[in-house]
Amino acid sequence: MDHIKIGKKLKFFIFSDRVGSGLPLWLPRGTILRKNLENFLTDIQKKSGYEMIITPHIGHKKLYVISGHWNKYGKDSFKPIQTPHSEEEFLLKPMNCPHHCEIYRSQEWSYRDLPKRFAEFGTVYRYEQSGELHGLTRVRGFTQDDAHIFCTYDQLLEELKKVINLFFHVFRRLGFLEYTVRVSLRDPKKINNYIGSEKNWKKAEKAILLAVKEEKIESTIHYGEAAFYGPKLDFLIKDSLGRNWQLGTIQVDYNLPERFDLYYRGKNNEKHRPVMIHRAPFGSLERIIAILIEHTKGNLPLWMVPNQVVILPISDKYIVYAKKILNLMLNYNIRVFIDKRNEKIDKKIRDSEENKIPYMIILGEKEVITQTISLRKHGLGHIGILSISNGINTIFKEIN
Repeated sequence: MDHIKIGKKLKFFIFSDRVGSGLPLWLPRGTILRKNLENFLTDIQKKSGYEMIITPHIGHKKLYVISGHWNKYGKDSFKPIQTPHSEEEFLLKPMNCPHHCEIYRSQEWSYRDLPKRFAEFGTVYRYEQSGELHGLTRVRGFTQDDAHIFCTYDQLLEELKKVINLFFHVFRRLGFLEYTVRVSLRDPKKINNYIGSEKNWKKAEKAILLAVKEEKIESTIHYGEAAFYGPKLDFLIKDSLGRNWQLGTIQVDYNLPERFDLYYRGKNNEKHRPVMIHRAPFGSLERIIAILIEHTKGNLPLWMVPNQVVILPISDKYIVYAKKILNLMLNYNIRVFIDKRNEKIDKKIRDSEENKIPYMIILGEKEVITQTISLRKHGLGHIGILSISNGINTIFKEIN
């Protein structure tokens, strides 16, 4: 089933002609889903030595002239924004890397400080043709799980291997167990399509190929698929329908550090250029959510789903008991709510199943008297009558 239909049915996101094509609006449930994915990756990144940063949604045109992005993509970008009282021109941010270069450039670094790993969930804007737009997979405004690593040449190989293993860990946790790796290099017949020296390109390509070899990763080489500033590794995952989707990408870049005049002080106290690694395991939050929705048919993992539990009192007489259960579950940070609608219990259960809520707690007179809960699981039906503590622990353990 298409992610657009599932997303609309589950009230994750909408599109509005008044806002603009390719610009999704995230509803409360979809916002929770996004935040869960952000928190999941942020936790992994913090344990891996990344520091979170935030950059603006716009940038001065000269920033992208320096980086080379304006010359490469300017004609296909949104038109520059002019300020009311000057000749300054700004762009809707088309990528995060120039901003991250400026953060690195804001202070002096020693070799002892490296590697520096800056990460951001940065929203970028690119003008896709209207005929190419499709749901969350092709949009004009999307949020990248972007990070840039600034390291020494001697650290490059180890950093690449760490990023590769971080990617595989993320894919496994999301339930994508089949994936392929593509090494994307320059087209040797179209060298003029790329920026940077031949020496830097050879060093970057050598590092990527060596990392793949040392990690014993099966891969294929694709010429002409490199970024204009450096070679890259592209990761394609296979979903439940057997379709391949490109998710994460890792790029090695010697060129932007030169263009932005980035350096660090070496052991000899002289200036040295850092190497820059671009990486994004999701690619974008919009794209990964679209793929996850279709991969799971909307039956998202318990830790990720916006509403984990719904409490269904058979009548209003049991609302007080329902609130007691609710408060106990909230103490465990379980996302739970009470369905207080004046509907028969069969309809409440049916609606909860259609909304793909993983757990349902049915409360009636018997449960109140015995201080228990009747637990149901989406797609499986009745699990059993459990004590309150056993019921909460069952759900909490699965979340963890």
